[in-house]
Amino acid sequence: MSHEVHTQQRHRVVVVGSGFGGLFGTQALKRSDVDITLIAKTTHHLFQPLLYQVATGILSEGEIAPATREVLARQDNARVLLGNVTHIDLESRTVTSRVLDRETVTEYDSLLVAAGAGQSYFGNDHFAQYAPGMKSIDDALELRGRIFGAFEWAELATTPKEIERFMTFVVVGAGPTGVEMAGQIAELSRRTLRRDFRSIDPTRARIVLLDAAPTVLGAFGDHLGAKAAEKLRSLGVEVQLGAMVTGVDATGIDVKDSDGSMRRIESVTKVWAAGVQASELTAQLSDQSGASLDRAGRIEVNDDLTLPGHPEVFVVGDMAALKGYPGVAQVAIQGSRYAADQIKRRLAGKAPAGPFVYKDKGSMATISRFSAVTSIGRLHFSGFVAWLLWLAVHLVYIIGFKHRLTTLLHWAVSFVGRGRSERTVTEQQVFARTAIEQLGDGYAPSLPRVPADRKPPAQSVAQAREQGSRVL
Repeated sequence: MSHEVHTQQRHRVVVVGSGFGGLFGTQALKRSDVDITLIAKTTHHLFQPLLYQVATGILSEGEIAPATREVLARQDNARVLLGNVTHIDLESRTVTSRVLDRETVTEYDSLLVAAGAGQSYFGNDHFAQYAPGMKSIDDALELRGRIFGAFEWAELATTPKEIERFMTFVVVGAGPTGVEMAGQIAELSRRTLRRDFRSIDPTRARIVLLDAAPTVLGAFGDHLGAKAAEKLRSLGVEVQLGAMVTGVDATGIDVKDSDGSMRRIESVTKVWAAGVQASELTAQLSDQSGASLDRAGRIEVNDDLTLPGHPEVFVVGDMAALKGYPGVAQVAIQGSRYAADQIKRRLAGKAPAGPFVYKDKGSMATISRFSAVTSIGRLHFSGFVAWLLWLAVHLVYIIGFKHRLTTLLHWAVSFVGRGRSERTVTEQQVFARTAIEQLGDGYAPSLPRVPADRKPPAQSVAQAREQGSRVL
C-alpha cells in the first residue's frame, strides 16, 4: 500500500468519479487555492447519454469518452489517479483506492463523492450474463459485438427457427436509453444492413421493447410518450407494455404480462436498459454517518448536498437522494458546481449559499434519425424540431472541439447517408466479461513489482517530483 504524503498547506479536495459530477466539480475549482485529486476507476470521462450510439456503430468510444487527463491537462491544481475507490473513512478523512494489486490511501480536507450508479437488475443479477446493461464503454462494446454478431450468426444458421432467434432483439426498459436503443437497432436493420447479407434479410429483424410500466418515456408525460411509441411502431418496433421480465437465459427471455399470463420470447441478443443502482460506496457512507438509503441505494443528504454530521463531505449525482431529483446529468453537473462554490465560500470565510435547488432544463430522447421528443418546462416538441434541439444540446456538452467535430461528421454519415463507421467487432468484446467472471474471485490480475517498490517513500510526492523521481 502506498500513502499519499503531502507537505503543502493548501486545502486538499478529493473528488471520487470522473463522470459529469466529478469532472464538472473539479473544473469549477480551477481558479481556487486548493489541491485537487480526482480518483476514478477509468481513465476517461464518459458522456453516457450517447453510449447507445457506440453500441449501434454510429460513434467510436473515443468520441464520447475523452481522456480525463487530457481534459484537465491545463488545470494545474488538479491531478488524476487511476483506481477503484474501495473505502472511504470519514473519521480519518481518507480515501482508499485500488488498481490491480496496488492500493493507495489519499487524505482529504473536503470530499466530493460522485461515483455515479450502475445497472440494476432488481435483485436478479444473474440476468446480466445474458442481457448486458448500458452504463460503461465495456457494456457498449460488448453490445456492439452482440448486435452485429447476431446478424453474422443468422447468416450461418441452418433452420428458420435459428435465424429467427438470432434476428430477434429484445430491449428491456422503455425509458430514454431503451427507446433510443430500440430505435437505432431498427434503423440499423432497416437501413444500414439491408443490402449486406445474402442468406438473410436484415429488414425482417424483430425488435421488441419491453417494460412493466404502462407507458413509454413515463417521465416525459403521456402526450410525448404516445408520440414516441407511435414513431417506434412505425419503425417496426414491437412496443410491449405491462410486461415484466421473470427470466433471462442464453436463448430467450421469459415475460409475465399484466393479466398474469406467462410467455417466452426466443432471442439471443438482449439489452437491459431498466433501472439503476447507486454506487456501493453509499452503503459505507450510510454505515458511518447514519444517513438512510433509498430503494435505489442513494444516500439521503442534507439540503446543501453534505452528508449528515460531515459538512466536509458532499455527495452529488446518482448517489444522492434529495427532494426526488432525477438521476440525470444536469442534476450531477449543477450539484457538483454548487458543492465547489460551497468549498470556495468556506475557504474565503463567506457565509454558505442557500440550499441546493435543481433547475430543470428539460428532457429529451432521440428515437430515430430526424425524430426525437423534447420536454422543456411547459413546451413539448416532437419530430424534426425536437431532433434539431437534441443535436444542438448534445454537441454543446461533448467535451472538446475535436470530439464535437468528429461526432458531427459521424452523424452526417449515419443520419444523412445509411452507413455506420464503427462496425468493427471482435470475439473478445463479446465474451471477455463473462470469461473473467467465470474465473471466479480467485482471479486477481497484478503487475510485477520488486521488494524495493513496496517500501514507503522517505520523501513527499512533491519532493520526489522536484528531483525527477518516480515514487511507486
